[in-house]
Amino acid sequence: MIEVLRKIWRFAGEEQGNIRKSMVLGFFYAIFHMFQIGAIYVVVLALVDGSTSAAPAWEALVLLLVSILGRAIMNRFSQLQQTHAGYFMAANKRLHMGDKLKRIPMGYFNDQSLGELTGIATTVLDEVESAGAMVLVTILGGLINSAVMLLCVLFWDWRIGLLALAGMAAYLLLLSRMERKSAKIAPKRQRDEARLVEAVLEQLQGMSVIKSFNLTGKGDKRIRHALEDSRENNLAVEKLFTPYIWAQEMALHLFSVVILAAAVWLYLNGGLTLANALMAVIISFMIFSQIQSAGSGVSALRLVGSSIDHANQVDEIPEMDQDGAQLHPEAHDIVFDHVDFSYGSRPILKDVSLTIPDKTTTAIVGPSGSGKTTLCNLIARFWDVDGGRVTIGGRDVREYTLESLMDQVSMVFQRVYLFHDTIENNIKFGCPDATHAQVVEAAKKACCHDFISALPEGYETVIGEGGATLSGGEKQRISIARCLLKDAPIVIFDEATANVDPENEDQLQRAMEALTREKTVLMIAHRLKTVRNADQILVLDQGRIAQRGTHEELIAQDGIYRGFVTERTAAGKWAL
Repeated sequence: MIEVLRKIWRFAGEEQGNIRKSMVLGFFYAIFHMFQIGAIYVVVLALVDGSTSAAPAWEALVLLLVSILGRAIMNRFSQLQQTHAGYFMAANKRLHMGDKLKRIPMGYFNDQSLGELTGIATTVLDEVESAGAMVLVTILGGLINSAVMLLCVLFWDWRIGLLALAGMAAYLLLLSRMERKSAKIAPKRQRDEARLVEAVLEQLQGMSVIKSFNLTGKGDKRIRHALEDSRENNLAVEKLFTPYIWAQEMALHLFSVVILAAAVWLYLNGGLTLANALMAVIISFMIFSQIQSAGSGVSALRLVGSSIDHANQVDEIPEMDQDGAQLHPEAHDIVFDHVDFSYGSRPILKDVSLTIPDKTTTAIVGPSGSGKTTLCNLIARFWDVDGGRVTIGGRDVREYTLESLMDQVSMVFQRVYLFHDTIENNIKFGCPDATHAQVVEAAKKACCHDFISALPEGYETVIGEGGATLSGGEKQRISIARCLLKDAPIVIFDEATANVDPENEDQLQRAMEALTREKTVLMIAHRLKTVRNADQILVLDQGRIAQRGTHEELIAQDGIYRGFVTERTAAGKWAL
């Protein structure tokens, strides 16, 4: 138990101060609680002595008011500190996860389910948020407050105090055994909760496939199993705790009866005055309240500890080297020097060497799976090469800090992701300080100003998560506007015009050519219009450069490129 408490304390980090304040306030809460017992003692003494004076009543009233007011104030501020600590413990971890995920290879997201990370950021950290600080304050505060009350009882009558101590010891022994038992089941419960989130997320993301193949009620075996596992584990936790909680309650009630019987016996034998005997009877119903408070926290202790272990797994994800420097090269030529790269055991690029001169446009073509997108992603260091090196301006991309490297590169992805925010903020994503006029200018050049203006709120229109409320072509053009606004010296287009309407393609093509004239441009393309004006064309095949040259040079050669052009020309003449 102590190790788990230390784990929560370390996890609290910057919030340790708030937890400490909450415990101190809880200690004073216990002191004010003793004023209530003092008020009862004053009344009992007056009754036993047969006093008819109003003084004891007024004295008891003052003590009771001080107790009530003091406890209310202490409890209010203690709860505020505790709630603040719990919320920010989880919030700080979520922010740390966000920063961490920016520094790991993109390959991690291919190998790992996003549902696992989603489960950690939601269900797992929700457990820490709601119970982390509470458990720590409740257990430690309850133990401290129990010790305060026990010392008062020992000072008042050591025999009653020893019986109370024995009752507390029995309760803590049962509590310790319950905590050790929960250690076996808590990690599995947390894993199953995260898997449930993963299964639900997958079900929602694949709903269109489920509906289109009429698999409703049939294609959800995984989520049904996840729900069943979650139900069984939660029931197992309750079944595990129930007998121990019952035994703890019985132990405290039993010792309360023993204290009551001892008080009567001591009074009858002259060992206690009538007033002290009556107080012992009253205290027998009150003395174990604080230790029960500590016990209620222990029942959740192992679950919180397991949640923290699960959340800390993110820290073990290997990061790319972060020892780079803030570099801003004058030239932005890109060189691949004998680069090898594999996804796991599957080789993708094999001994690739190429040069993309500064302020030129290079087009990459090749069959699906030849490594085109991978080659572009290595420039932005979404992954690190297995062999060789990639340089920008003569410096290895691994020598740059992530921030300074991304300052050099803008990317327009084939699969566009837009955030649940206004259209303007989505365009400003790569340049947060841009003015509205600059946003509009970029939108016009990307051929999306007209459809944005036609929306109900214009640039302030909030789009759905992932851009769900826009068509594919509209999302593509907003993504291009975002790239143009960033104005980085290197621009990478991954089939940027794939989803653009034919009537807008010519405008967009001219805008892209004008805006990228003074930049180093790399584009993956399958359309002849996009490729033929490039300064050089690289043809990738099975992870190697099969051909390189201009359109005129390659069209004159037998090879993949001429076949590519022939197929595209034939496809362009096809009609229904």
